[in-house]
Amino acid sequence: MPAKPSLPQKTKPVRIAILAYAGCMATEIFAVADVLLIAGNVARALRKTASPPFEVQVVGLGGRMVTVAGGFSVGVQRPAGGYDLLIVPGLEIRRQDEWDDKLAPLRRELAVIRKSFASGTPVAAVCIGTFLLGEAGLLAGRNATTAWLCAGELASRYPAATLKADAVLVDDGAITTTGAVSSAFDLAIHLVKKTLGAEVATATARLALLSQPRASQAPFVDSALLAPTGLPSFAHSVAQWLGSRLTEAYDLERLAQAFHVSTRTLLRRVKAQTGLTPLGLLQKARVDRAKQLLVDTNWSIARITESVGYADVPTFSRLFSNQVGETPARYRRR
Repeated sequence: MPAKPSLPQKTKPVRIAILAYAGCMATEIFAVADVLLIAGNVARALRKTASPPFEVQVVGLGGRMVTVAGGFSVGVQRPAGGYDLLIVPGLEIRRQDEWDDKLAPLRRELAVIRKSFASGTPVAAVCIGTFLLGEAGLLAGRNATTAWLCAGELASRYPAATLKADAVLVDDGAITTTGAVSSAFDLAIHLVKKTLGAEVATATARLALLSQPRASQAPFVDSALLAPTGLPSFAHSVAQWLGSRLTEAYDLERLAQAFHVSTRTLLRRVKAQTGLTPLGLLQKARVDRAKQLLVDTNWSIARITESVGYADVPTFSRLFSNQVGETPARYRRR
């Protein structure tokens, strides 16, 4: 008789602490915890492990309960022992001018994040949790991402970091950061893949109805929600000027004359404030307008292409795909 397949050897579980704190997003805690729980069951069903591969604890620093965003109470444990990973969820932000008020009360949490990382524990942040890593001084010299709506603020507050604004997940060694709220699921699948392999990660994603992998936040960006910060900057004024002339041919000399500067000064100032050229600002404005028309109208793609200043559909489709990560047709369907 053939020998029965043997179970893998029992292995020590990966210990993960999820740091809950007042005002954090509960979804970003439990999305990770639940997917890792499902992955453990999948791994055992596939005979990839004989014991639970993850030991997840929701930890907090002030008692046994934490009041999270929305006023709900979540039970927590005190941190105990060493962890293989510390995960920091994001927090609720209602206005773009309240960052200091939201981050200031989290001094104890920032100290724990800083101390954990200094002792050799890798740290991951979900969504706006990246800001806590920045406040703790962990982002200098690192690649990072965050919720697309807050990417500009992150770049402004932590200029020593290299922002990957479109990325859903950035793994920079001991620091991992993710995009907006639902990217907690992407982080969980990422951890499953690193720990248990692609087969278990794929099976877990399918079981949980999760798209895998998601590479870019760009298709979800809504420019109407990206309010300018502070007084209009030079680059913002340039972008407004270009945005009101989408169908006109790009003319750098004319643009410079409109703002009473040389072309060299125009290029330098816009680049310094946005990281883009004036032509890049125009292309972004054209794509943003096309995204709006794809959702709000039944216009053909050819008509939309013409309405934003392009005569050739394939040329504009390539530009759209490069910026958004999918074709105009696919964007409309989704």
